[in-house]
Amino acid sequence: MVDIHRTHYARQLGEDLVGKQVRIGGWIEDVRDIGKLAFVTVRDATGACQAIVTGDNVQAAVQAPRQSAVIVAGTVQKSKAKDFPVEVKVTELIILTKAVHPLPIDPTGRVESAFDKRLDARALDLRNPKVASIFRLRSAGLKVVRDTLRGEGFVEVNTPKVIGSASEGGANLFGFDYFKRKAYLAQSPQLYKEQLTLGLDRVFEIGPYFRAENSHTVRHLTEFTSIDIEAAFLDYEDVMDIVERLVGNVIRDFNENHKAELAAAGAKEIQFGKIDRLTYEQCLEELSKEGEKLQFGDDLSDAALRRLGEIHRGFYFIMDWPMKLKPFYIHEKEERPELSKSFDLQYGYLELVSGGRRLHDPERLKSRLVEQGLNPASFSEHLKAFDWGMPPHSGMGLGYDRLLMVLTGSQNVRDVVLYPRDTDRLTP
Repeated sequence: MVDIHRTHYARQLGEDLVGKQVRIGGWIEDVRDIGKLAFVTVRDATGACQAIVTGDNVQAAVQAPRQSAVIVAGTVQKSKAKDFPVEVKVTELIILTKAVHPLPIDPTGRVESAFDKRLDARALDLRNPKVASIFRLRSAGLKVVRDTLRGEGFVEVNTPKVIGSASEGGANLFGFDYFKRKAYLAQSPQLYKEQLTLGLDRVFEIGPYFRAENSHTVRHLTEFTSIDIEAAFLDYEDVMDIVERLVGNVIRDFNENHKAELAAAGAKEIQFGKIDRLTYEQCLEELSKEGEKLQFGDDLSDAALRRLGEIHRGFYFIMDWPMKLKPFYIHEKEERPELSKSFDLQYGYLELVSGGRRLHDPERLKSRLVEQGLNPASFSEHLKAFDWGMPPHSGMGLGYDRLLMVLTGSQNVRDVVLYPRDTDRLTP
């Protein structure tokens, strides 16, 4: 019976282990045959090590296809190789699974592969240290998000992704048959998380959401990961403060604790400070000076946002948008009801966060639905919670995939999603 257990990962091998017996599990990346011995580079999820193979194991190593899964066991000794301070003198080489060539891509990255081919072979693509580092950063960032929000009194929740009505107005929803009824994939947890403030006060969710938006760009996906929060007795500027702390904590963690992953991903450290807060009307004024003529109530185009991003480098908030541009549940500013208590977080032209204060008065909420051409009866399940003493509340949704694009320096959102779904891709 083959012992498939390892004693160490490649990155754990150091001079403190010289003379010790180790077992390394990974895959063959390179083999250099010099006759009576062979130098084998074995890589695992943490890095690479050099194995010195002699005797009967040389032939097995030379004949094994690259990327085959192996166990190497032996004694750690000092190495003369410039890339490896120590190496493993192999006493046992076990080929566990042979890789079948030709492989669809070169996972070492030495031979460049088309992006679609890489996505088609994503599991193999993850053997490329640059690619793997992005997803290690993705995991690390989610831990920081959870730790930050729990530290601020938020409770993690899980809301349905299969819903019975087009609860946010019906735009861009995937519909399907659900036991002889019409159902939809949720595009956000908006209405559920508002209801949950009634009893849980502060809630957050990290989950997949779906948008039937026929846009094939470097920033759009039909399935995406969103970080959503909702909190009772907070106004929209309080939520902006939370967003600033949340993003800042992720960036500081990357810069302080994940330098190696950032370097492997080809990303630079992002300097982070206080985020500029611009009102929508200030944006119009700045754009006007740049020759971009917009009227109050116009949405900001990609071109306009790119120009603002050149003026305000890095992250910046745009707040107090016109009410006509915002969903029915957004609260107006009392002193200027044509403006909303809302904000977006931008990085250049890229929108990362949308949030704001929500309406909590049921009558005003029903009036707003009618104003936007929506039928309050379609929202009866949601509206009934507002008759049970709904507190004032505010929240936001953060597109985590887009944030990872920014933090890893990626130019395409598909780089930071394991198995992206867009208008063309349903596999793997």
